[in-house]
Amino acid sequence: MFEDAFIAEIIKLGNDARIALQLWKEIASKYQEAGRFYHTLTHVQQIYRDLVPVKNEISDWPTLIFSIAFHDVIYNPLSKDNEKQSAGYAGIKLSDAHASITQIEKCNKQILATITHEFSADADTNYFTDADLAILGAAPEAYVSYAADIRREYSHYPDVAYNEGRKKVIMHFLGMQNIFKTAYFHHHYESRAKNNLAGELGRLGNT
Repeated sequence: MFEDAFIAEIIKLGNDARIALQLWKEIASKYQEAGRFYHTLTHVQQIYRDLVPVKNEISDWPTLIFSIAFHDVIYNPLSKDNEKQSAGYAGIKLSDAHASITQIEKCNKQILATITHEFSADADTNYFTDADLAILGAAPEAYVSYAADIRREYSHYPDVAYNEGRKKVIMHFLGMQNIFKTAYFHHHYESRAKNNLAGELGRLGNT
């Protein structure tokens, strides 16, 4: 489980198990806040599961674990800087846990990369952002459930406003030459992701 992987990496930084567990509990409580339906611990666990098969391709696995844990720790649909706030939160907590400046900076960049999911010169970052988007290439029924959960997170917006905003997000991804930047994720998810996105776009066009 991801929880065990995260705690193990925090302990490796020189912290005792009690401190590592307490940090995880703080993070977990964020992902369990009211109003979250997709950006939950389930999402965190899924990213981890999707990356385990390519662990040997990752050059800095510990930092990637930290990026998974913190990337959506701050999430408010009314805010436009959740990623920046999450990166800032990660920096404070990782500094307290004695992570190196290099790790903190790389974690910061990986979290901020989830704003646009564009290609990065850093291979680890591409694996991370690809895993964050893996839901787009899920089986159609799982994708529909994901889209419904996102709508629930933005329930304070009326359909007209939400649909227009969601269309822009979908068009952003469909406009990419490649949604997934790594060969592994591209092979497994690219085609189905485009079909899922196009299907949602069609449904939004009829509402």
